Amino acid sequence: MANYRRFIFVCNGSDCKKEGCKKLQGEIKELVNSQDYKGKFKVIKTKCMDFCKSAPVVIVENGLVKKADINSLKRKL
Repeated sequence: MANYRRFIFVCNGSDCKKEGCKKLQGEIKELVNSQDYKGKFKVIKTKCMDFCKSAPVVIVENGLVKKADINSLKRKL
């Protein structure tokens, strides 16, 4: 099993699903599998994180990203 340095938690609650978390999760997986980030991150689906008004929500290195999109996540990585 590979060792990962960082975790990315993606909320999969109902409000986040309505706001496109599945698409975002796919984009994140593509990004972390790219040459620059390969082996440095592990993407984990979570249940509701209780930040529903800020959906979709992602946590990167203990930092909460509200209304997340792939560009805001690239800046956090």
